[in-house]
Amino acid sequence: MSNDDRLIYLLSIVQQTLKDHANRSLADKGGKVTLAQAAILFLLKEKDRRYMSEMGQVMGVDNSAMTRLVDRLEKAGLVKRQIDPENRRAISILLTPAGRREAAGALTVIKRINEEIKKDYLPAEVDAFKKILGGILKKFKTPSTGMSVMQSRSPRAAGKNIDTT
Repeated sequence: MSNDDRLIYLLSIVQQTLKDHANRSLADKGGKVTLAQAAILFLLKEKDRRYMSEMGQVMGVDNSAMTRLVDRLEKAGLVKRQIDPENRRAISILLTPAGRREAAGALTVIKRINEEIKKDYLPAEVDAFKKILGGILKKFKTPSTGMSVMQSRSPRAAGKNIDTT
């Protein structure tokens, strides 16, 4: 067992390494989106017509970053903004057919990476790891971030982890 107790450092380096690997893998498979952009597509695929603030809370991203992400997705033709018919002052985000296809391709890549992560570990070790990560989220999550990434089960269930963190 290592004496390296720099857990914050290790988690940070692992997170950045996984994010970089996922972004390279998405690009290598011809994807047009980054991991963060794919997370938005996954959320919209689960439930279309979401507000940016809602998605930002789920992903733990502030409003300005969410606006930039949606701007890029809209420019690529993967999402579109639409005035909410129930609240004309609000703008919801909709997934386009091209966005659905992009989400499906990205999901294949993300599933493969999740399998790579679990490779060489026993199921009990993977379960313990998920328990630790979930515990860290629960312990340190601030109320302003709303729903934690772990609570958003649908896009993450069954190997569909969007790993926006």
